[in-house]
Amino acid sequence: MTEDRDDRDREDPSAAEAAPAADAAPAQSAGAAEDTGEDTPPPRRPRPSTEGVGSQLPEELTDLAAAVRAIERGERPAAVPRGRTAPARPAPERPSVPAPSPAAVAPAPVPALLSGDAVAAARTVLAAGGAPEGLAEAAVAALGERAGEALREDPWQVLSVPGVRVDQADGFAKALLGGAAGPEDERRVRALVVRLLEQAAEQGHTAVEWPVLAAALGRHAVTAADDALKAAVTDGLALLFHVADENAGPAQPAGADDDEDAERPVRLLLGLDRWAMAEESLADGLMRLLNTFSPDEGQEGGPDWEAAAAAAPSSSAGALVRAAAGSGLVVHQGAEEARAEPAALVAAARALGLRAYAAAATEDGRRRLAAAGAGEDAVATVAGLLAGHEGPGRDEDGTLALDLLAVLDAPQLDVEAAATLVEAVPDSARLVLSGDPMALWSAGPGRVFADLAAAKVCPQAVSRTPDPGPIGELVSGIGIGELAQVEAPEKEVVIVPVRDAGEAVHRTVQLVADSVPRVIGVPAASTQVITPGHGGAAGTRVLNAALKERLNPGPGRFGGFDPGDRVLLTPAPGRTVPGTVTSGGDEGLRVDCDGASVVVPPEAVAGQVRHGWAVTAHQAAGRRWPAAVVVLPGDAAQTLTRAWVYTAFGRGERHLSVVQGVDQALPRAVAEIPARDRTTRLRDILREQAASAQ
Repeated sequence: MTEDRDDRDREDPSAAEAAPAADAAPAQSAGAAEDTGEDTPPPRRPRPSTEGVGSQLPEELTDLAAAVRAIERGERPAAVPRGRTAPARPAPERPSVPAPSPAAVAPAPVPALLSGDAVAAARTVLAAGGAPEGLAEAAVAALGERAGEALREDPWQVLSVPGVRVDQADGFAKALLGGAAGPEDERRVRALVVRLLEQAAEQGHTAVEWPVLAAALGRHAVTAADDALKAAVTDGLALLFHVADENAGPAQPAGADDDEDAERPVRLLLGLDRWAMAEESLADGLMRLLNTFSPDEGQEGGPDWEAAAAAAPSSSAGALVRAAAGSGLVVHQGAEEARAEPAALVAAARALGLRAYAAAATEDGRRRLAAAGAGEDAVATVAGLLAGHEGPGRDEDGTLALDLLAVLDAPQLDVEAAATLVEAVPDSARLVLSGDPMALWSAGPGRVFADLAAAKVCPQAVSRTPDPGPIGELVSGIGIGELAQVEAPEKEVVIVPVRDAGEAVHRTVQLVADSVPRVIGVPAASTQVITPGHGGAAGTRVLNAALKERLNPGPGRFGGFDPGDRVLLTPAPGRTVPGTVTSGGDEGLRVDCDGASVVVPPEAVAGQVRHGWAVTAHQAAGRRWPAAVVVLPGDAAQTLTRAWVYTAFGRGERHLSVVQGVDQALPRAVAEIPARDRTTRLRDILREQAASAQ
């Protein structure tokens, strides 16, 4: 009864059913926590308001807009459409910073045993509706101990169970309710609104435009879609926001009297509270760092930033040092080789007596950052930094004990991770978010780095340091939309054309096991295969099975794995850690992750461990290998973007093989499709808050 969501790779999925229309993303184009304990917290940003946009709303939404305005002011609305009461929403609180934990790569805890009676009750109702009884535990986990009763009263709540499709939920409801299970049933519509917003989040959106969501409901036979969305907002299932429509013309005709109160065209957005609150909390934290910062240049006995900038190893590094000297928040844009610039900043700040640290998304990124000059004792992973076992630890107020933090691989931060990180940075400290603006956005919702750069609320330093060699030349060209041939005298770049997916799998295994070790001198253990998705005839599942059979054959006696298998461990959603299976037994599967031994309980192996010879581009982001083999089967043609190709092709340090089965779809994607767009609100929130502070 369930769909296999793993077949959709997050970096370039097909458009979500509620995917929004294209929206400009300047930062993607080529070229260019716990309470801080402060006595007087900085002013909080007011909630999104619909003041002054009444005439821009459809007439039938005017009452709803008035109710929302009252809610945003913390008042009870005078009247709410459809007789419902809209709950007041408090101002967002800063997310809690995770308490220190002893292990960076500890797998996610296994859920506590569910009540047998609750599971049995859910199993009975599922069976009565023709659904697999095996969904019972997942239903109880999603709906609570009353899952059976809840499903009987509202069968469409089965959509809360991961993987259940809408048509399957409709069949389940019809089996339980008979003729009463119609497409306009209010219970069905409510569940659909939430499901569509959740699907949009899976595709990276933090909000969805009203017309797009209404159209998606219409495709599911909901005829009164606008009424359904008004009810969803009134009932608190979704939040309503408006943002300025920058693509629309002026609200008044040219030559009309300039009126500061004139209403501007707006876009109505709907979103789930989780992502809305994360974006607003993140914006508050970023503006806090800007507003509480006081430059120390010129203070008697203070650090000499200008001398540090002049002594920097490159002009780009010097520009970054100067930018960080004068602001509590800086955006730094650069490719792989530019990682040396934040490293130089950290080294310079430490030489000036500051508590300066840098953090990367992965352990591999941490090692490369240390080698670039930051110093082993000054670098951490983002997860290790927040957990407390890497980096400076915490001050008495719970914030990180530092004066400057440079965060590498910032495009990989989704809104929740970014909000947690920013809230851990103390007032008056400096935060530098560094990353490649042309790389893939985060696996989770949001486009934090791109939105911050586009908001233009803080200084930005753009690196002029190119990536070297044929691979660097190739990837740099891709970044500006050109897929050019490059001179590769040492076979640094090799294109392997294939006719079909079967040949793609065969040639990939041949490259990893034979050609690359023999010709390039890179062993199979140091070669990474990258492909667009998990499913399909040449996805990660098929490629991993073929590579295991050739490189480490075995019966898979420990939950499908054998000692020596390369794997990916998922200790938390959206985060993967590479490792190698060392043993297994009754206690679970033992995995070596960059020198840390992790035991995954038997019941968690299926959900947290995958074979790792072949990965997706998002799983590969933030890491590099001596050699990379990028597989582009024919069925991947519609999913390719410039950002995907740029990221995947840049994972190899010494060698890149491209198993090419998409023909002209590859140059077309590089030239014409920069990225799969996302609808987010962070850029607009930051701009609004910056304007209100002036």
